[in-house]
Amino acid sequence: MVSAIIVAAGKGIRMNDTTRKQYLDLAGRPILAYSVMAFDACDLIDKIFLVIPKEDIEYCRKNILSLLELKNGLDLVPGGEQRQNSVYNGLQAIDKKTDTVVVHDAVRPFIQPEEIKSCILGAREFGACISGRPASDTIKRVGKSGFIEKTLIRDNIWLAQTPQAFKYELIIRAHETARRDGYIGSDDSLLVERMGIDVKIVNGSKNNIKITAREDLVVARAMLDELVKSQNPTAR
Repeated sequence: MVSAIIVAAGKGIRMNDTTRKQYLDLAGRPILAYSVMAFDACDLIDKIFLVIPKEDIEYCRKNILSLLELKNGLDLVPGGEQRQNSVYNGLQAIDKKTDTVVVHDAVRPFIQPEEIKSCILGAREFGACISGRPASDTIKRVGKSGFIEKTLIRDNIWLAQTPQAFKYELIIRAHETARRDGYIGSDDSLLVERMGIDVKIVNGSKNNIKITAREDLVVARAMLDELVKSQNPTAR
């Protein structure tokens, strides 16, 4: 059994908008709807758990999910104070018979079913597998003073994305260990890494952008517009 946890519990402070970023319009649909539909279209997913702010559950059910035709079951889960807490809430909500868990940020709306499948298959083989991209820019490590401390060798640098897939027993243990230690990581794979467990990374897509600021939304709308035109040349 494969369960997906789609995290959409953020406040969207950097977006500087009265509407949470996950609900902002992207070509007629809220951003999070694209992520939900992509996971619903992946034939390896059995059930989806969408983690949102507790106070938004009724709004999301009536105004977003009711408009989507989903073939898989979907449960709404109240989020936590931080992303890590929200993922943990999702892990607590899923069926404990789940073999593999896939975690994804709802504000990465261009994820494709085949990319989700790639991570799931990687987790089945290695225990933990995430999507990412090799760095194309030169990476500088900068100190608090604002001066460059070191230029990192780009050949071994990858930019982590979601989805990130794990064996259930592994990711729940990683989260519970982090909670016990009072540790907050930047993503779920880091919680696994800190236990000394190897994490496989597979090549993701350059289109799998994360919408965190208003300029990202502008880029996303342009990307979607180009995608529609490429699929329908008469729309040009």
